[in-house]
Amino acid sequence: MCIPKPRTINEIILEAMKKEGFRSNHVDDLGGDTTYGITEATARRLGYKDSMANLTPEIAYSLYLNEYVQRVNFDDIHAVSAIVGEEVIDTGINMGQNTAAVFLQRWLNVFNNKQSYYKDLVIDGQVGPATITALKAFLSKRGQEGEVVLWKSLNCSQGGRYLDITQARENNESFVYGWMRNRVGI
Repeated sequence: MCIPKPRTINEIILEAMKKEGFRSNHVDDLGGDTTYGITEATARRLGYKDSMANLTPEIAYSLYLNEYVQRVNFDDIHAVSAIVGEEVIDTGINMGQNTAAVFLQRWLNVFNNKQSYYKDLVIDGQVGPATITALKAFLSKRGQEGEVVLWKSLNCSQGGRYLDITQARENNESFVYGWMRNRVGI
């Protein structure tokens, strides 16, 4: 059983920034002008007003920490399981926080042994006390093996979504190999 090395939230964010690279404005990318993977639209929504070329690593890090980790309670997931938290944070950065939370909630629901471990979650894409309680209950029942199975399951959902969005939009073929190489699995 391959167990990924747990990483801190700081390491996760810095790795995501490294994967994303400094600047991109690829013709096939719906996100348009991005710096460290943060689209201009997102940066503006979060209050950044300067040129995207001037977005510093420190500002990008702060945006990631506040918007992609703390605001959506992914730090609470990481506190329970660093490897599950890392997968949810990374998926949230690349696919959207709601999508990452939905993946987790769906897997927790199907892993609850017909609700004998915990009640089904409402699949709302919002991580709150019920999601954290279900995650703790799942890990209490399944232990380290369950933690790895959940991590792999989340990766499966991420890979499946990459396949779906690429089949639906041919221009994503410019990115799908890199997504699979850099985002899914170790």
